Amino acid sequence: MTLRPRRQGSSTDDFRDPLNNFDAPVYQDELEKAIAEDTVRSMTLTPMRTVSPDTSVQDVLKLMVEKDIACILVTDGPKLMGIFSERDVLTKLAGHFEQVRHQPIRQFMTAEPVCGYETDSPATVINMMAVGGFRHVPILDMDEHVVGILGPRRVTRYLQDMIFRHSGD
Repeated sequence: MTLRPRRQGSSTDDFRDPLNNFDAPVYQDELEKAIAEDTVRSMTLTPMRTVSPDTSVQDVLKLMVEKDIACILVTDGPKLMGIFSERDVLTKLAGHFEQVRHQPIRQFMTAEPVCGYETDSPATVINMMAVGGFRHVPILDMDEHVVGILGPRRVTRYLQDMIFRHSGD
């Protein structure tokens, strides 16, 4: 490819930067606007339960039952190592719990899960859940530290709050 000097009056003088001619999105209602423009930070992300990678499978399952939760984040300090969910119980432990119950959860967790960031929009994280087939998405801050988790109950609560907040508009 050869670069040629631009001549006066050429069609390149008509270039318009698309960012200077940006039309703001038009939303159908306040709910659509909130889902697109709020941040995940505005949603309920806690409480969340975390365990270390060396926690036994038995202790993790006991905690999940006691707290009536569907998943646990596996962390090393503030750093996310993985996630362990009800789906992992069914696909990785069912049928041989007695043989693995004292093994560390690191062997059965989903390592390096797909994560959202607290600055993402709710629409972004809901899309991650839908496209990836995940029920729970860990949420990180910009330093890659775990700040919470987003799951179906919390998404539903957020949507209900938005609907009720804007129902009088």
